[in-house]
This record gives sequence, structure tokens and C-alpha cells, in this order.
Amino acid sequence: MTIYYCYDAYCGWCYGFSPVMKKIADDYKGKFFFEVLSGGMIISDQPSPIGVMAGYIRQAYKVVEERTGIRFGSDFLWHINNPDDSDWFPNSEKPAIALCVLKDLFPERQVEFAADLQYALNFEGRDLCDDEAYRHLLEKYSIHADQFYASLHSDAYKEKAYYEFALCKQLQVTGFPAVLLQAADTKFYLLARGFTEYDVLKERIEAVTKELGQSK
Repeated sequence: MTIYYCYDAYCGWCYGFSPVMKKIADDYKGKFFFEVLSGGMIISDQPSPIGVMAGYIRQAYKVVEERTGIRFGSDFLWHINNPDDSDWFPNSEKPAIALCVLKDLFPERQVEFAADLQYALNFEGRDLCDDEAYRHLLEKYSIHADQFYASLHSDAYKEKAYYEFALCKQLQVTGFPAVLLQAADTKFYLLARGFTEYDVLKERIEAVTKELGQSK
């Protein structure tokens, strides 16, 4: 069975949810296959500067910190507090492609890599639309730089990323994060919509597992 984690690299609530999802993936390693799907939250042929959403983020990040215990880094917040001086034009496409590349190389580390991308953005203040934002992760995952960057700019992996955006819509995911368990080809259980505490998510997984065990 597969647990789908629908997220977006630019979703602040997903950043707050990352520790929960990493712990769940570790708890159920070997019992479920975990697949991370990028949702394409910010997709545009002409991306807008960070200033367009900075006002909202300036308020929302505090709520995320209070609810989840996560912390946003000063390098990220500089762009939020100084949007006129920032060179950020957020777009979900490149981090989604990067995730697809790593999924092919290390399918068992998808949740970890998604969390690393969010930490790179929200704590370290790396611009995920810049190729260099990923270089520090290549050493961690032992990925050859030439191989990674060739894939990052390939049409094949771009198509995979947009397939994931479409799949999230097909799964009727309208907000992030969302977690679903696929029990059969057409049978899905919604385990989480929005930030969900670890204990609550684990309880739901156990309940579904028990139900499926009884129905066999």
C-alpha cells in the first residue's frame, strides 16, 4: 500500500508539517511505500515578485510557528521583510522537477528530500528557482552534479513534475499538506488535510490499517 504526501515546496504549512511526516515515514518504513507529490501551488509563465505575497507571509509564518513549533530562518525572513530589495520570483516548477529527479534515484528518501527542500527555502533562505539552491544537497545524497543539472533542465522530468500537479488535482487535493492512503486502485483514505499533529495522523493510519485488516 502507498501513502501519498501531497505538498508544495513553497507551502509554509508543509514546512511545519515536515517533522511530522518524516517521523511517520520512519515509523512505517517497510509497511507502506511513501510517495511525495508536488502540488504546483505557484505556477505561472510570468512569476510575480515575492512582494506580491510578502504581506500575507509576514503574518502567516507566525501562525505556522505557533501551531507547529517550526522556526523560519532570518535569511528567509529578510526576503519577506524587505520584498522591494529581494530578487525572488517564487515558482513551484523547479523544486518539483528536482524532487522528481531524486525520486528516481532514491525512491525511499522522498519524504526526507522534500523536507530538505523546505528547510533550504524557509530556514536557510535559498531561492529554489536558482540552480545553486540544490548544490549543497547533491553531496548529501551523493548525486553527480552534471547528472542532476542535466535532469533538472530536461523535458522528461518537467513532464513528470506537471504530471504530479495533475495527479494532485485528480486526487481532489485542494490544499496542502494532504496525506492519503491508497488501499486499492480506486480506494483512497484521506488521512490529513492541512497541518495535522503526529499523534492524530498516527491514530488515523492505525484505524485504517485495522479496518483494512478486518475487511480482508
